[in-house]
Amino acid sequence: MKILLRKIVASGKPVAAFFLCLPLLAFGEPPRLVLQITVDQLRADLPSRYYTRFGEGGFRYLYENGIRFVDAQHAHANTETIVGHTTLATGAHPAMHGMIGNLWFDRETGFTTYNVEDARYPLLTAGSGVDKDQEIDPTQRAARSDGRSPAAIEVTTFADELRASNGGQSRAVGVSVKDRGAISMAGHSGTAYWFSKASGEFVTSRYYMDEYPAWVTRFNAGKPASDYAGTAWTLLEPKEDYLFADSDDRAWETDVGGFGRVFPHQYGNGSSPYFTTWLTLSPAGDRLVLDFAKQALVEEALGTDATTDYLSVSFSSTDYVGHVFGPSSLEAEDNILNLDRRLAELFAFVDETVGLEHTLIVLSADHGGPDAPGYLKAMSIPADYVDPDRWDSQEAISRIKARFGIEGKLIETYEHPYIYFTTAVKQDPTIDLAQLESAVVQEVSAFSGVALAVSSSHLRTGDVPDTPIHRAMLRNFHPRRSGDVFVVFRPNHFINDFDGLTVASTHGSPWPYDTSVPLVFAGHQIEPCTVEQRVWTVDVAPMLANYLDIKKPSGAIDAALSLAIPECVRANLK
Repeated sequence: MKILLRKIVASGKPVAAFFLCLPLLAFGEPPRLVLQITVDQLRADLPSRYYTRFGEGGFRYLYENGIRFVDAQHAHANTETIVGHTTLATGAHPAMHGMIGNLWFDRETGFTTYNVEDARYPLLTAGSGVDKDQEIDPTQRAARSDGRSPAAIEVTTFADELRASNGGQSRAVGVSVKDRGAISMAGHSGTAYWFSKASGEFVTSRYYMDEYPAWVTRFNAGKPASDYAGTAWTLLEPKEDYLFADSDDRAWETDVGGFGRVFPHQYGNGSSPYFTTWLTLSPAGDRLVLDFAKQALVEEALGTDATTDYLSVSFSSTDYVGHVFGPSSLEAEDNILNLDRRLAELFAFVDETVGLEHTLIVLSADHGGPDAPGYLKAMSIPADYVDPDRWDSQEAISRIKARFGIEGKLIETYEHPYIYFTTAVKQDPTIDLAQLESAVVQEVSAFSGVALAVSSSHLRTGDVPDTPIHRAMLRNFHPRRSGDVFVVFRPNHFINDFDGLTVASTHGSPWPYDTSVPLVFAGHQIEPCTVEQRVWTVDVAPMLANYLDIKKPSGAIDAALSLAIPECVRANLK
């Protein structure tokens, strides 16, 4: 096989960079473990910003011993958590895998749907569903059921194909603070566990099992969240050593339930209804996930034999901290320093239990994130917040209603990034929906903070300009789940209302600060390599399949977007 690949290289034919970087190094014994790490809201530049402050075993291990893609991008337009995680898991665009956003309006039920909710599969732990007094994430509040499953993902994941390749002998486990961060990566065939803010435990649903394994029961019996009662989030290093040392109290930062905007952030005695929420919007959230993932690695005997197993670890604290304090804040800086230590601890533990030489590691992010408008405005950079909830009452929308004879509401809801018309409007035989969409597009495009809008009619037929933004919108469009008008906000303009809670920053755009993410492969037989050409996250899952010589996920029909052969890869062929 190596001889064949050398011939391909010698021929000069364009070949996907991932195809060359990974499979060339995989011949011989396959890895015993694939460890996929997804850091929620880790913009590509952030590890580089703090690189000199990192220790030896975390980001430095990856960047100095792995294949680092310095220009990795998500190719879709709605950069939200479920969209990015599922893209990394499936190698498919959201137009194919179906997870077009954290929320979408379901025409069949008449309700907004949370991406992984499924009333057929309730949680195993009673009372571990969403507690509205504790939850700051509006996507959770929108869910009408505590039940969870991957059923809405319309294609297979890498974990699915790995298990299918050997009759289910491979074990696959996904762990995260967020249910969607664990479920998407574990796929249809693996097992997902996530942290319940309501119960302070790691939970799963009846989709995966009827009762917890004994080790999960023991772990939860230890009340891991309670260890933080009476403690505080304090700085790792002397304050004067921080880049954002003078940024410990900014007007745009959010005080969630009394957690405060300055260090130290007190967790309290554990009695506050916000206690477990505070844990997740601090480094404690990643610590909890790491401890559970380490236990899963041992108790599920992952990587202990010749059959390749899979462990996904999704770290969410970077996302929550970014939302509440902004990516360029003292809190975000300290959190990333903590994250580096968590990565180092994870890699050291994997080395002890499995061996890094037997483990293929891939690290990326589901999306990046913009800086807070207040931070940008201080440097004269245009930025602001947008409020789509007010659009239906705008004079422009009133003119459209009068033109089409619409009484009552025109807009049912805005679920980012889509405007959904009311069902009554959609079913009115006297209304030309294509014309209505065009009229709304014309008016909404002129709204403050809006860069452009495109009708679903044009997205359905592909009749849009051939621009990077429009191509990203097409990759995000799903005929049954997407709305009637796709809206793209101007750069550094976004919604900052999380169900009444004002936050510093929110992602979800096709602009580079949201699409640019780290991408590194390390461990196993990989040798250091830096790839500077642009690559796409949609390539990750099929290239993992290539590495193991198994079938690609079923939706990975547009993989290998990245062409050309990096010089460092040529060196690996020698």
